[in-house]
Amino acid sequence: MLADAALARFTAYMEARGFSELTVMAYTADLRRFLAYCAAEEGLARPELATEKITPAATRYYPRSLATGGMAKKSVARHVAAIRSFCKYLCREGIITRNPAQKLLIPKQAKKLPRFLYREHTEKLMTAPDEERPGWRRDRVILELLYGSGLRVSELVGLNTGDADLDGQILRVMGKGRRQRVVPLTDPAVSALRDYLAGRPPGGKKKALLLNRSGSRLSARSVRRDLARLAETAALHQHVHPHMLRHTFATHLLDGGADLRSVQELLGHRRLSSTQIYTHLTREKIRAVYMNAHPRAKLEPTE
Repeated sequence: MLADAALARFTAYMEARGFSELTVMAYTADLRRFLAYCAAEEGLARPELATEKITPAATRYYPRSLATGGMAKKSVARHVAAIRSFCKYLCREGIITRNPAQKLLIPKQAKKLPRFLYREHTEKLMTAPDEERPGWRRDRVILELLYGSGLRVSELVGLNTGDADLDGQILRVMGKGRRQRVVPLTDPAVSALRDYLAGRPPGGKKKALLLNRSGSRLSARSVRRDLARLAETAALHQHVHPHMLRHTFATHLLDGGADLRSVQELLGHRRLSSTQIYTHLTREKIRAVYMNAHPRAKLEPTE
């Protein structure tokens, strides 16, 4: 089979399995670049490359060429993950008989602690929606669901009106891999949703919970843009993105005494290790408080 045709099938497979839109786009672009490399190694144009021509040597040397070219480690790791997933899919579907990426390892990278907002900054952001501005009710819903329920931006824009049980104060969320979970709604979130739904513009796609001005489902890009605007209104002087509010949600829960397993369930993490990074955030915060407050934390140097 031609590699481009196999890639088209793999892209459709990712979409059917509920991969996020950004992951599908990134993996597809990464694999097109990888297939172009494989084709060049064979003296072919990419459309002429067959899947049988994807070799173990190509899967090894291609990531090295990206690193040598100055690509960031995180981006190289994503390319490797895409190649591994693609080759595994080809074997499982019987398109190829041997997996050329079987021994390909994802490069280790230092884990960066996720950035989050302190409580005082969060409060300023939550009060940023301006009632004089069109769309302020939707802004409130965006903030309350990202911070109050810890949603991913893809989960937020994917919500439908039937997913919110305002009387029961719960929200049904479709997460990664099309795994559904139920998360609680705070009192402010319920209030924001009631106000928004009562004044939502007529027409449009009624199934979608959050609508743009034309009545279509709100996009993740629009949420990022709106959140940046609200952060500027709140004079936070830092880049605030949707996932930062998810990080803030988890960090504040742990600071408030929530157990790690409960936070894992609320976030929809498949593995506990994905949630454990937030314990490092709270430890760093405790250390910072200690270093600033304890009289023996900073002793004057002796001569």
